[in-house]
Amino acid sequence: MVLIAMSGGVDSSVAAYLVKKSGEDAVGATLKLFSNDDIQLDRTKTCCSLSDVEDARSVALRLGIPYYVFNFGENFSEQVIGRFIDTYERGGTPNPCIDCNRFIKFRQLLDRAELMGCSHIATGHYARCGYDEASGRWRLLRSADPDKDQTYVLWALTQEQLSHTLFPLGGLNKSEVRAIAAEQGFLNADKPDSQDICFVPDGNYAKFIEGYTGKKSLPGKFIDTSGNVLGQHKGIIHYTLGQRKRLGISLGHRACVTAIDPESNTVTLGDEPDLYTSRLVAHDINLIAYPEITAPMRVEAKTRYRHKAAPATLTQTGPDELTLVFDEPQRAITRGQSVVIYEGDVVVGGGIIA
Repeated sequence: MVLIAMSGGVDSSVAAYLVKKSGEDAVGATLKLFSNDDIQLDRTKTCCSLSDVEDARSVALRLGIPYYVFNFGENFSEQVIGRFIDTYERGGTPNPCIDCNRFIKFRQLLDRAELMGCSHIATGHYARCGYDEASGRWRLLRSADPDKDQTYVLWALTQEQLSHTLFPLGGLNKSEVRAIAAEQGFLNADKPDSQDICFVPDGNYAKFIEGYTGKKSLPGKFIDTSGNVLGQHKGIIHYTLGQRKRLGISLGHRACVTAIDPESNTVTLGDEPDLYTSRLVAHDINLIAYPEITAPMRVEAKTRYRHKAAPATLTQTGPDELTLVFDEPQRAITRGQSVVIYEGDVVVGGGIIA
């Protein structure tokens, strides 16, 4: 039996259909993670809302499979929102989708699946996984659709989790998925893809953090790369590396955020070339393709979800540390973001940029 994570979107709906079509006994479930029903935005812009539950339930009913709603809100608040706020307050820029996959979808959901007697979970992610006989390890591979590939947000999956996970959409492209949904008469066949962080659908992260914590971010100083004071900033949670717009200061020339220091509560403004660096160190690592990296190896790596993977040399410099040296300097390598490492289509692993 397979437990399918159904968000109410077209991807997870088609994933559920494909599992059912394969002959497996299927059960659908929506994860209630964050209460956003009071947010005054168009329903297609949210997630975990009542409308999303309705969409998922309608698909499950059409497929003739049991359907449940699981409330993981407390875990989500602690493991995802808590980490999100902590990273911003420490001057970094988090990716909460990765933490959600790591600590909720592929941990809590697998635990629930086991209690229900399910051998696997399935999701609507665009990725592939399979067992490699030669290495004796489960592998995570890029999707057949490079434009929709989501392996960047799945780098933290363990061998145990991969061995109990199905990605039914791994060999399809988005147009094929929508066509299947339309053929099956799913009401969400044309539903727009989610673009924003689910608990901050308006994209105003600082406003969310201040509202959630009940405290205002402490103002501090803008400085230049020589340490000269340029003016006052609104609080470090309002800024991220590489940011040019909405700085709240006019310098008479284009400037961007080149450093954020929570210790001194300063935000450094500089020029575009100041953002480029060739080296990064990552901690909190997870290796998928190999148990460890025993010698320097040539790889490609991404430091942002939408960035193109760039050639680099990978070295494991500690039990929980990877070092990457890129062939060409990369823009705005940002503390708190993930670096994901590839060898061809195979995900070697990843970590959190220090």
